[in-house]
Amino acid sequence: MINTVALTGRLTKDPDLRYTQAGKANASFTLAVDRRFTNQQGQREADFINVVIWGKSAEALANNTHKGSLIGIEGRIQTRNYENNQGQRVYVTEVVGDNFSFLESKGQQSQGQTQQQASQSQPVDISDADLPF
Repeated sequence: MINTVALTGRLTKDPDLRYTQAGKANASFTLAVDRRFTNQQGQREADFINVVIWGKSAEALANNTHKGSLIGIEGRIQTRNYENNQGQRVYVTEVVGDNFSFLESKGQQSQGQTQQQASQSQPVDISDADLPF
């Protein structure tokens, strides 16, 4: 059986970095992923995917990205459930990230955040990008 996910999108807000009681880092965030097709008004819609990533990758992501950053993430889909304070069963489906990639340089991230506030996001050509690794 295969459970593999690969996504490219922009962070909807800064990642939320937390630590477990055992000291293990985890970062949770939502990734806006454009759909391949347009709606009846000719606009692209997006899906908002919840993602969690663990360990050193979580710290690196939280320290080097912010709202609007374009990233690629690989991982797997996970479903879990818990009982909330009202006694109701809550089901959560999310992507558990194994690794991620920066898809634009820090300069492009700053510029992209400004442009994103003014208009829809545009594809980024990363062939000559100054990536941090």
